[in-house]
Amino acid sequence: MILNINNKNYEIDVDPDIPLLWVLRDILGLTGTKFGCGIGVCRSCTVLIDGNAEQSCLIPVRLIGSKKIITIEGLSEDGSHPLQKAWVEIGVSQCGYCQAGQIMTAEGLLRKKPNPGIEDINEAMSSNICRCGTYNKIRDAIILASKG
Repeated sequence: MILNINNKNYEIDVDPDIPLLWVLRDILGLTGTKFGCGIGVCRSCTVLIDGNAEQSCLIPVRLIGSKKIITIEGLSEDGSHPLQKAWVEIGVSQCGYCQAGQIMTAEGLLRKKPNPGIEDINEAMSSNICRCGTYNKIRDAIILASKG
């Protein structure tokens, strides 16, 4: 099976029911996508699939087909993506574990709504869990990224 990840094709030979998360992390070494809960609750494993924020722990690779996947590594190699820059400028990260999932969810939002309001951000980000509680900074970083 061939997967398009970060605009690169990967030929993999795996059980078609393996979750995308394990292909990314264990087979391809793209460890920026994190394993949090494994049941789709925390959203630490969020990636973009055809531009939509999805939990990679829940999706078996057989359902991917020709869809394009973008992981945190695919946003930019040098941290120059507007969301990554805003995360640093605002000082969002504390432990940092959920941040890849937070950023990928925010990217999914900004692709659909480039200038989101506070309610749009709160709604889009409401399912992403941050144990450190940096929700206000996350919202501020998304606002900053949407402006630049």
